Amino acid sequence: MSSLSIHNTLTRRKEPFVPLVPGKAGIYVCGPTVYDYIHIGNARTFSVFDLVVRWLRASGLAVRYVRNITDVDDKIMERARSRNEPIEALTERTVAAFAEDCARLNLLVPDSEPRATRYIGPMVEFIETLEKKGLAYRGANGDVYYSVRDFPGYGKLSRRNLDELRSGERVAVEAAKRDPLDFVLWKAAKPGEPSWPSVFGAGRPGWHIECSAMSCRELGETFDIHGGGWDLQFPHHENEIAQSEGANARPFVNYWMHSAFLNMGDEKMSKSLGNVFTAREVLAKLDAVQGGEQLRFFLLRGHYRSELSYTWDLLEDAGNTLRGFYTALREVNPEEGPVDWSHPLAKRFRDAMNDDFDTPIAFAVLHELRGEVNRARSPALAGLLKALGGTIGFLQADPEAFLKGGVSVDAGKGGATVDVDALVAERAAAKKARDFARADEIRRQLDAAGIVLEDKPGGVTEWRKK
Repeated sequence: MSSLSIHNTLTRRKEPFVPLVPGKAGIYVCGPTVYDYIHIGNARTFSVFDLVVRWLRASGLAVRYVRNITDVDDKIMERARSRNEPIEALTERTVAAFAEDCARLNLLVPDSEPRATRYIGPMVEFIETLEKKGLAYRGANGDVYYSVRDFPGYGKLSRRNLDELRSGERVAVEAAKRDPLDFVLWKAAKPGEPSWPSVFGAGRPGWHIECSAMSCRELGETFDIHGGGWDLQFPHHENEIAQSEGANARPFVNYWMHSAFLNMGDEKMSKSLGNVFTAREVLAKLDAVQGGEQLRFFLLRGHYRSELSYTWDLLEDAGNTLRGFYTALREVNPEEGPVDWSHPLAKRFRDAMNDDFDTPIAFAVLHELRGEVNRARSPALAGLLKALGGTIGFLQADPEAFLKGGVSVDAGKGGATVDVDALVAERAAAKKARDFARADEIRRQLDAAGIVLEDKPGGVTEWRKK
């Protein structure tokens, strides 16, 4: 049996995964800053780590999955001001929308979803510890800063040199800082901004300290896996390491994982280019039943460390592939049961997933298995296809319901919708009466509405969405 290896961003190499506690694993993923809907690049990151958690559990590990919510931040305050609404109203609505998007994508609900505003006490304690150790200082403006140069090894995750950062990076220069590279841990209260009492005076936490305090409180001072998007390596995750290891004097995370960017065709996704799409914008264009699994399938087809290009054609291709799997499962009723890991295709699937979650190869195995199901008409093989897909969150819907979809069908009659089952029944009656002209007319009508008819032996007709 192959063992899991993970590419560790910290070491830049694949390493055998050895959890801190045998049989258990702790994973922390940086969640959303809740001022707006998540875009499909965010959706890729959350889908990737959903897959990681699912595979760890399928491998027999008891996983504690933590994904935070940042609900106090400059962007949140700016958005609330621009809409003239209370911050709490904005964040609550956005948290609810995020949960809806995750549900459409069939993402697991984390074991814990800590919110920054509910962990202010632990954050203040964390900063106090850093100050006692000489790693934090109070500025003349009332803010508290982290002294970057007093932490040996700063830059080890992102491979950045302090002197190069000083000369090459655009860093905030404030009179209250001892060094331009120092970053804020606690921001002094300002009129109109949320604040909390502390030994440093009223104020609010900086962004980076949130994740250090929440992850250590939820998973311990050292835990197994920390994940997030590629862009979070610096400065966010670098600063988390500095804070956590500076305060606790022990390794913070054993395995760092980062998912690559999602590009819009050949371009980087960028608000300035106007090519950023929210997950719900894309889902709104897809079938209500099929769309969530289709988008998630597309987001995971490429390896998580490789950049992925988004186009509508590629998304449609993912939907066609997924419908092909479900068609095989509809044609051959799956034999229910656990995965038979002794089967050669199951072994290859497991080897691919254990090789740093190599989904391109794992999905290729599923394609091959689908072909075997179609050729052999074997319920056992159909069961294996469904069970393997289930280890990473796919192919668990009822095939008939999935293929028929969940939106009304436009019959092309002034926007009117039709009852597909009724038309299929009418076509069957027309064929029985040898009214083939009417039967062909109904087929053309449904084809124009995006419905594929499949005539089976015994006079049975099945249908599915294109």
